[in-house]
Amino acid sequence: LAPDCTVIPLAIEYGFWLERGAEGFIGFGKPMLGRDLLDLARPARLERLESELAATLDRLSADVQSRDPTRFRAVLEGRAGVGGIYDGWRRTIAGILRATPLHTPKGDVLVSILIPARNEAKNIGPALDAALSSVGVPVEILVMDDGSTDATPEIVRAYAARDERVRLLTAPSLEEGWTGKVHACHHLSEAARGTHFLFVDADVRLGPHAAARLAGHAQETHASLVSAVPRQITRTLGELLTVPTINLLLLGYLPMGFMRLSRDPGLGAACGQLMLVEREAYRAIGGHAAIRTRIHDGIQLARLFRRKGFMTDLAPGDHLASCRMYTRFDEAWNGFAKNAHEGMATPVALPIWTILLLGGHVLPFALLPFAPTFPIVAAALLSLATRTLVTVATRENPWSIPLHPFTMLVGLAIQWSVLLRIGTTRRAGWKGRLYPVGVKP
Repeated sequence: LAPDCTVIPLAIEYGFWLERGAEGFIGFGKPMLGRDLLDLARPARLERLESELAATLDRLSADVQSRDPTRFRAVLEGRAGVGGIYDGWRRTIAGILRATPLHTPKGDVLVSILIPARNEAKNIGPALDAALSSVGVPVEILVMDDGSTDATPEIVRAYAARDERVRLLTAPSLEEGWTGKVHACHHLSEAARGTHFLFVDADVRLGPHAAARLAGHAQETHASLVSAVPRQITRTLGELLTVPTINLLLLGYLPMGFMRLSRDPGLGAACGQLMLVEREAYRAIGGHAAIRTRIHDGIQLARLFRRKGFMTDLAPGDHLASCRMYTRFDEAWNGFAKNAHEGMATPVALPIWTILLLGGHVLPFALLPFAPTFPIVAAALLSLATRTLVTVATRENPWSIPLHPFTMLVGLAIQWSVLLRIGTTRRAGWKGRLYPVGVKP
C-alpha cells in the first residue's frame, strides 16, 4: 500500500426498475488516504476497509430500492431489455409466484410496521430510514427494544423525536415458556393501531412500496397472512454457502399452485423476515401468543392461520425489500440451526430431504468425474438449471450458482447436526438466549 495512494470504496448493484430494463448502479464511498491506513495496525486497517466498503454497499442498496432517479447520474444508456434466455427464466419463476399487485390498498388502511430489536445498533437506523420512506399507505413504526445492551434504544429514541410515526417500546421481562422474538412480536401487536401488522426483522430494508403492495395483495387475494422473501444480500463465502438455500427450497419444492387452492396447514409457508397479517384474523387465531414456545414464527404462524381456516400466501419479495442476514459463516450456521429445530431436522422428514437434496443436487457432481454418463450429466445440468432459475428470478448473488452443490451439502450438514444434537446445536438459541428443544405449545 503506497502512502500517497487514495483508496475509494466501490459498490456495484443491479436492479429492474422497468419490467424489461436491467440497470447497473455504481456507488463510491468516502476516499481514504494511504498514509492514514498505514498508520493503523493490519487488523485495524482491514476492519476499516471492510467497514467503509460495507457502508458504501448498504447506501447504494438503499438508493437502488428507493427507485429515485435523482439519486443517480446516467453515464451510459443502451437499448431496454434483457436477453431472451435470462428474461424467460425470470418470467417463469415470476409466473409461478404471480406478480405482486401494483395497486394500493382500498379503504381506510393503516399498516403498523413492527420491528423487534435486540442489540441491533448497526441495523436499526437504516431499517427505520427505509420504513419511513414508505409510500402508498399510511404507516406507523413500532420498535420493541428487547433487552439491548448497545445503543439500539438511543438510536430509536432519536428517530422518534424527529418523526411522530416512530415509537420506541421496551419489552417486559421474558416470561417463562416464551421465546424471545415471539415474545417481542406479541407485545408489539398489542401496542399496534393498524388494520394490518407488518412484522419486519431489523436487518430488513423495506422498499418504498412494500407496505402498500403487501396490504393490497392481502386484500386482492383475501389472504389473512401474506409473506415475501426479501432479496437476500450475500457477500462472503460463508453467506453464499448457507443463505441461498432459502429461495431454492421455497421455489423449487413448495407447490405454489396447490398452496393457493388449499388451506392445508402442511402447505403453509412464510418468511419471518417480512410478514404481513390482517389484524382481526391475527387476533382470532391468538397471534404470537399461540406459538409462544416456538422459534420459527414464519412457518408456525402460516400453519396456524390455515388450521384456523384462514388463507395465507407467499409473494415475490426481491423488489419489496432486501436483507443481509449474516456476515460470517458461524453466524449463518447458528442462525439456520436455530430454525432447523422446527423445520427439516426431524427423524421422519430429514432422511427424505437428504435423499432429495443429496441425490438431486450433490451426488451428480460427485459422480461426474468418475462416470460422465448421460444420466449423470443430465442430472447435474438440471440441478444447475434449477439453481440458475432461482438465482436470476430472485436476483441473488450469481456466485450462488457455481457454489450450489456445496451450499446444499452445508445445508444438510446443519440439519443433521441439529437432529443428532452435535456441538453447539444441542439447544436452540439466539442472541444470548437458549431454549429447550422439542417443546410444543
